[in-house]
Amino acid sequence: MKTGAKILVEGLQREGVETIFGYPGGVVLPIYDELYDSSLRHILVRHEQAAAHAADGFARASGRVGVCLATSGPGACNLVTGIATAYMDSVPIVAITGQVPTSLLGNDAFQESDITGITLPVTKHNYLVKRTEDLGRVLREAFYIAGTGRKGPVLIDIPKDVSMKAIEYEHPGPEPVTLRGYQPTIKGHAKQIDKALEMILEAEQPVIYAGGGVIASDASAELLQLAETLMIPVTTTLMGLGAIPCDHPLNLGMLGMHGTRSANYAITESDLLLAIGVRFDDRVTGKLDSFASHARIIHIDIDPAEIGKNKKVDVPIVGDVRSVLQDMLAKIQKKKAYDRWLSRIRGWKEKHPLQYCCDGTLRPQYVVEQLSGILKGEGIIVSEVGQNQMWTAQYFCFRKPRTWITSGGLGTMGYGFPAAIGAQFACPGQVVFDIAGDGSFQMNIQELSTVASNKIPVKVAILNNRFLGMVRQWQELFHNRRYSFTELPPVDFVKVANAYGVDGIRVESCDDVVPAIKAAIETDGPFVLDFRVEREENVFPMVPAGAAINEMIGGQQR
Repeated sequence: MKTGAKILVEGLQREGVETIFGYPGGVVLPIYDELYDSSLRHILVRHEQAAAHAADGFARASGRVGVCLATSGPGACNLVTGIATAYMDSVPIVAITGQVPTSLLGNDAFQESDITGITLPVTKHNYLVKRTEDLGRVLREAFYIAGTGRKGPVLIDIPKDVSMKAIEYEHPGPEPVTLRGYQPTIKGHAKQIDKALEMILEAEQPVIYAGGGVIASDASAELLQLAETLMIPVTTTLMGLGAIPCDHPLNLGMLGMHGTRSANYAITESDLLLAIGVRFDDRVTGKLDSFASHARIIHIDIDPAEIGKNKKVDVPIVGDVRSVLQDMLAKIQKKKAYDRWLSRIRGWKEKHPLQYCCDGTLRPQYVVEQLSGILKGEGIIVSEVGQNQMWTAQYFCFRKPRTWITSGGLGTMGYGFPAAIGAQFACPGQVVFDIAGDGSFQMNIQELSTVASNKIPVKVAILNNRFLGMVRQWQELFHNRRYSFTELPPVDFVKVANAYGVDGIRVESCDDVVPAIKAAIETDGPFVLDFRVEREENVFPMVPAGAAINEMIGGQQR
């Protein structure tokens, strides 16, 4: 005889889960009692939102499904922001929530919430399990759904009586999960791939536009091989950073509002856009009608709903990015020289590099550059959201996939620190840095207790300008410096860290940046670096890849 809780814990182990992130409560006590004797490592976070973000960071760093656990009512509701974050960025997590007993469902019982209804718009699928007999099957299906096709979060809501009831149960064998109506397309259509290759040969100024789908499908090697075989320049989205080495000659850098001018110019002037694992989001495109307005578009994505959703395409290819790129590489028979096009792009890169004022003032870009130089492409960088996120994207040199973790779609402040905790468990041998703003860091600052009690060696680099920086920047540029509720009171983050038992250093000059970073890396446990940077430093450029670029580039010869 096995209780539902035992079936759940054994099922997690059979799925290869080693670490889960959670916070206990009344209706999940049977599950926690079973965890007490299990080999699963449970990380007690200090807020349920952090559990979801940590599971998310674990999944992004490892490529495996992350798991979080919370009780009913407010505990489950506190997971919602983290679940929505994972949903927007197609991250595979399984969120397990407790629920009031089935006899009380719908009665507004203590700590009851309709979490399956609440999360319906932000999960790939969710379950309310009403029979203990169904729990093992549901768990297998949840992991399968989360980790296949377009990956995403799945929620399992388990009433207390379902986890307590004991039944005769044997776990199923290793046969694959099959679900009627759920059959993701993996192989791209051969004729569409042929059309795409023909179109590439007809182009004179092609660009590859690569996004998070490349990372999710572990297709970075294939992307690089395709770019080098055809000699086509590559620009990546925020979520695609690391898909091609930052210093590769064909890498144009990030495109969009805070992207490089060379990337945005290339998109505007291109006559062919090979879009791979992207969704043409507004921060990239600006005005859609002006985005790549001279280009024919090939779009490769595993989710057919994304193709044509925002931008009309000429050749759609539905399939897993890695599979499609492998098929494209196998079919390439002819190549074409794009020397003139590549020469123009080199000119843009030389004329319009990313740059900032170097006058001895401690600026955030300098901090990011120095960290990048010290790590030399190793380690994992997680960011919060806002200016710190954009400076990291611009000035840190990412050379490998899954070394850059950030909330792109939802833009969730407070994401970075708990996500870094998850990434550290996914890759225990790596140096993990959370590059934070003082505003974002304070949203989950309580997780200093988690890293301290578990001796998790996450390093936090706070770019501290005592503002909600990105909002303040827009107030400066568009609202006459009317800083309405964006200035933050000063916080001594070193003292706060010390109060939790975490070491830290305040840095106020450029000369102290490198020694401080090295001290953090050499410390065995967690560490907080409080960089007091120029308060009104802005993120530039702020150029959408649409109409504004047409105005900027209008005088140049096509």
